[in-house]
Amino acid sequence: MAEINSSASGSQGAGKVRRLRASTRIDMTPMVDLAFLLLTFFMLTTELSKQYVMPLVVPAQPDNRTPPPEINGKRVLSVILGPHDKVHWYMGEEGAATMTSMRGIRKVLLEKRAQIENLYVMIKPSDKSRYQNMVDILDEMAITEISRFSLVKITDYDKTVLAGVAQTGQTSTTRLTP
Repeated sequence: MAEINSSASGSQGAGKVRRLRASTRIDMTPMVDLAFLLLTFFMLTTELSKQYVMPLVVPAQPDNRTPPPEINGKRVLSVILGPHDKVHWYMGEEGAATMTSMRGIRKVLLEKRAQIENLYVMIKPSDKSRYQNMVDILDEMAITEISRFSLVKITDYDKTVLAGVAQTGQTSTTRLTP
């Protein structure tokens, strides 16, 4: 609340009339309370950042009594996620590997999906690949509408593919034979 204090001063001289000065004092407590209430309200009602969630369909726990279904090796596309956003892919069990970038893998996925009915993609992230690469390849699976894929461990052949590229220092699209 505001107060006005006036102090009456006596005669200060011979016949001079001075105007009385009123000093004002404004109590800021209600203003501070209002500021903290507004601050608390806006902090509790706003979202700082939206979370992006990628829906994944996870299969039910397998029954140990029945063996897993076998997949024809001719319908399997293996995608190896390597260092520096490089992607290596090959068809079959240990086919000739081809290197591309994360941008070029969509074209490969679309071509193979058009060529092969019921294409199955095995995604193999290496130790030197980034987590963002795995998220990107899962996005590519959703964009290209490939529903049959799995994340699997990298094999010895895949390690030799990555080691062959690291030794030769290749950066363009090349074919490596086993």
